[in-house]
Amino acid sequence: MTQVQSVASAASGAATSKTASAGKANSIDYNAFLQLLVAQLQNQDPTQPMDSTAYMSQLASFSQVEQQVASNAKLESLLAASALQSANLALGHTVTSADGSISGKVSSVEITSDGPLAQLSNGKSLLIGPGVTVS
Repeated sequence: MTQVQSVASAASGAATSKTASAGKANSIDYNAFLQLLVAQLQNQDPTQPMDSTAYMSQLASFSQVEQQVASNAKLESLLAASALQSANLALGHTVTSADGSISGKVSSVEITSDGPLAQLSNGKSLLIGPGVTVS
């Protein structure tokens, strides 16, 4: 079992550093979780198999990870729809930044990873977000 624990700690460390560098929460991703589960099953001692309750607990965890991945995909599509709605509402209207330094009529809107980016008729651009006034 020490071999499985070292594989688990190495994979967990790699996944933690990967997600920390990406600025996300410290957790392993779906594929790393699946690899750990398979490695544990392959390397268990046949004379002392894993406790069935522990195995069922891990399968339940696997199912939860699968559901979270599906939920995240649905949330991303909702965020995209919300960004499109914000973009549609801003077209043709005047927007002003929270500090009042940027203002102008919206001629087009581009959806970026940060949110809707309004291209103004005066050549400037403004990210439509909290504090931006649409009139």
